[in-house]
Amino acid sequence: MTGYDSIDFSPLDALTGDEVVTHSPVRDVRLPSGNVVALVTLDNGRDHTRPNTLGPATLAELGRTLETLKERAAAGEIHAVAITGKQYILAAGADLSDVAKLPSKDVARLIAQRGHQVLGSLSELGVPSFAFVNGLALGGGLEIALNSTYRTVDASAAAIALPEVFLGIIPGWGGAYLLPNLIGIENALEVVVSNPLKQNRMLKPQQAFDLGIMDAIFPAASYLEDSLRWADGVLTGRIKVERKNEPGKIERLTKWPIAIKVARGMLESKIGTVPRSPYVALDLLDKARSGTKAEGFAREDEALADLITGDQFAASMYAFDLVQKRAKRPVGAPDKALAKKVAKVGVIGAGLMASQFALLFVRKLRVPVVITDLDQGRVDKGVASIREEIGKLEAKGRLDADTANQLRALVHGTTDRSEFADCDFVIEAVFEEVGVKQEVFSAIEKIVADDTILATNTSSLSVAEIGSALEHPERLVGFHFFNPVAVMPLIEVVKTDATSDAALSTAFVVAKGLGKNAVLTADAPGFVVNRLLAKVMGEAARAVYEGTPITVVEKAFAPLGLPMGPFQLIDLVGWKVAAHVQDTMAHAFPERFFASENFHELAALPEVVEKDKGGRVTGWTKAAQKVLVTGKTPVAPETILARVQDGLAQEIKIMLDEGVVPEVQDIDLCLILGAGWPFIDGGASPYLDREGASERAFGDTFHHPPIRGIGG
Repeated sequence: MTGYDSIDFSPLDALTGDEVVTHSPVRDVRLPSGNVVALVTLDNGRDHTRPNTLGPATLAELGRTLETLKERAAAGEIHAVAITGKQYILAAGADLSDVAKLPSKDVARLIAQRGHQVLGSLSELGVPSFAFVNGLALGGGLEIALNSTYRTVDASAAAIALPEVFLGIIPGWGGAYLLPNLIGIENALEVVVSNPLKQNRMLKPQQAFDLGIMDAIFPAASYLEDSLRWADGVLTGRIKVERKNEPGKIERLTKWPIAIKVARGMLESKIGTVPRSPYVALDLLDKARSGTKAEGFAREDEALADLITGDQFAASMYAFDLVQKRAKRPVGAPDKALAKKVAKVGVIGAGLMASQFALLFVRKLRVPVVITDLDQGRVDKGVASIREEIGKLEAKGRLDADTANQLRALVHGTTDRSEFADCDFVIEAVFEEVGVKQEVFSAIEKIVADDTILATNTSSLSVAEIGSALEHPERLVGFHFFNPVAVMPLIEVVKTDATSDAALSTAFVVAKGLGKNAVLTADAPGFVVNRLLAKVMGEAARAVYEGTPITVVEKAFAPLGLPMGPFQLIDLVGWKVAAHVQDTMAHAFPERFFASENFHELAALPEVVEKDKGGRVTGWTKAAQKVLVTGKTPVAPETILARVQDGLAQEIKIMLDEGVVPEVQDIDLCLILGAGWPFIDGGASPYLDREGASERAFGDTFHHPPIRGIGG
């Protein structure tokens, strides 16, 4: 592409060592009109489980392919170029596997420039270019389409997205400039910024078409034939491609800056100002309303080079690797062949948590689920709640009528616990008190088979103590969900000294069947997530007790980049729950955990904190102010932050020394999946290393060398 052809890209050659090259073979297709289209098919030679990616060698080959096609177009041999992918996949974006080996920001800039040079040439071939999006198109995959003249999409394509902001970078191969100029600023903000920040939400093909990203959508059975026929119609003029957001139709003077301003305000209230990539993306989208494409691409080059060499991207890649690889192969999980086949599930309890469990088990495992409680009224209410939720899923189109009816029929409630006799897996969701849990398990053990697995959802109690009243404590395993059950992807699987491999294996297999990621943890107070959240909440409570205003405390935590401040989080999980967890941790480790009597006083109130429209805490309610006990020695935000950082570093080191989890990666994985800890921190340990907290707490770092960007 003009402006890029004089650049020396040879430094990128050193990054191609481990690259699985996606090749770009070409075949000529003669269309009914007599026009010839050169069809490029991206294919890395692997099956669909290893998607096409765009690394330096891939881009170099594709660049040569397109240069040859440009020459053929000039000679009149071809009338169009189309680009598609192997079965089910166009491309899953840039190959990021060797990014950690980047030697400098200058080389990082070359990655951005190379992408612009090659993908940008799709609009400069001398003939129209067509992207046939036949499957998965993420990041650079979608940018291939955006750089093309026209786009069609397979109605069955798995996902379409620009997920870069989720990983701490930005769409850097044309997406940040081309997309808003194709579909308008509001739609572009949704795709580039909002969706990645909503657990990396993707677009379905129909949504991509409705937004105007795609010009046509065709069914999978005849997708390529339909796309070629459509392209022929465009080439002959028989088909006129009309876009509702043609450049001349996009309003830029008023709507565009207002949309950017609103988005900035939303970002600041939702995620704070620590994450860099959403704001960099916002600036690029803002500037895309004017200037040339070359200027837009140059801005992307600089932004991508800056972010890709920074600490937040290095931590994000570490976190992404944990979620993509480690989470799928849990460390310490016994052979799955040892797992007991689960053909029926029992849930003890019929309250909100129990109902959530029952719904998840019946939806994912498709086996009979029986729930029980103290009286028929509670049981009936629980069953009605589950069936109502199934009805909501059906109304949203997430379940068809037959499946919804099957699921309703599989759920049963009873006060007669003898109906648990043939359950293979029984989980309790009763009051968080050792005696209560011991009582229900002792009663159920007399009814179920000797090899039935018993699971406790305790959040902080000793699983071994709960099991001490059992005749067969080896069948008991901790199975700790996070709220909301349907959404949060983590289950902490807790092993006691007595837990058998069969029980443990069953727990891991069931967790996978439920679509959850399981992490093995020892039977230690608070396990992983609640132990560390208790540390965070305890330091917040301590600062308030000393006399620090609540808004100052919330602000002090901002540099952690957490999805919400400590008191906003406590208000979400519940003050009674928070008080219980703090008591448990302070009882176990009184020298390291702060338990505030304030929590118990506040837990008795209907409302504790006041919040703004974005959900951020702005102060205490009048009722809370009356019961709060506070001192007269407020502390500075930086002091609070240092306490939190050092306290977390110390606690994580102790947990590793105690063998709570096998490695620090498991702690980070738990925090990411169970507490929404940000990718840009890498969980917690890379951040604590980077901030010097690890060095201050125990004279070393968790990672050797610490996980930092090239400039770090």
